[in-house]
Amino acid sequence: MKRIVLSVIVLSLVFASSVYAQGGNLRYSIMVSKFENRSNWSGQWNLAETFGAVLTDSLQQTGKFIVLGEKDMRAEAMAEQDFNESGRTAGGKKAVVKGQMTPAQLLVKGEITHFQSSTTGGGGGLRIGGFKLGGSTDSAEINAVIYVVDSTTGQVVASKKVVGQASRTGLDVGFTDRNWGADLGGFKKTNVGKAVEQAIDEAVAFISTQIEKIPWEGTVVMVKDDKVYINRGSREGVTPGQNFVIGSAEQLRDPDTGELLDTSIEKAGTVVIESVKEKISIGRPVEGADRIQKGMTVMLPGRS
Repeated sequence: MKRIVLSVIVLSLVFASSVYAQGGNLRYSIMVSKFENRSNWSGQWNLAETFGAVLTDSLQQTGKFIVLGEKDMRAEAMAEQDFNESGRTAGGKKAVVKGQMTPAQLLVKGEITHFQSSTTGGGGGLRIGGFKLGGSTDSAEINAVIYVVDSTTGQVVASKKVVGQASRTGLDVGFTDRNWGADLGGFKKTNVGKAVEQAIDEAVAFISTQIEKIPWEGTVVMVKDDKVYINRGSREGVTPGQNFVIGSAEQLRDPDTGELLDTSIEKAGTVVIESVKEKISIGRPVEGADRIQKGMTVMLPGRS
């Protein structure tokens, strides 16, 4: 009986690994846009910016996304590229170049609709710097609405209201209104920080479930010596052994508005990935080797 149970467990793990390899780990590039504070709360620190910074960090920690810098960071990167183009910087391999910034396939934005940093009015306890020790039981709560936007169409593909709550008693670290700046580590130790992280954990879990509903695509960049080169690699979660459908894609647009309605693909063949680099994968045709051409669309099986 033990052998039968063990065999069933092994077969289940093999099946789960196969399903996961076929598409469960493919990554999308994502950027957190600016959040808006609609809670009518104001203090020495920026609630919306802090929420966005913690969300960006949490998305990065999952390993499920290609997390891009927030809009201000990307603007500074573009400014550096323009500065390099002015001819006033050193050349060679240290020079930054244009045309290589990763575009965001998904944008995350949202609104903080309710924020309560304390239910005790800040009384009691011993204050040391930005922390408060002791005092009566205290709680914090934050409510936010998260939107996931397809950057190609500008449409909201998913949205969710998230709530974070945290309480403290005794000598737990509390919260006082101070300018936290980039001190996310200190912020996360506070009562408010724990509430924010709880809301963000809920948001990240929700966003992770949405990526399966969004078509994952790539492009054939070269066909040479019975090898097919695809512009997606380990950065996007591609692994050896994965199978992809390749064909000519046709976009169906609304004749009145020009809006993209759907993308259909005329299958030319299939490939199995044999080797993977950071930004490129090399596959072997298993079907339609003579029909696969440069510029064709690469998709997961069952999504064409």
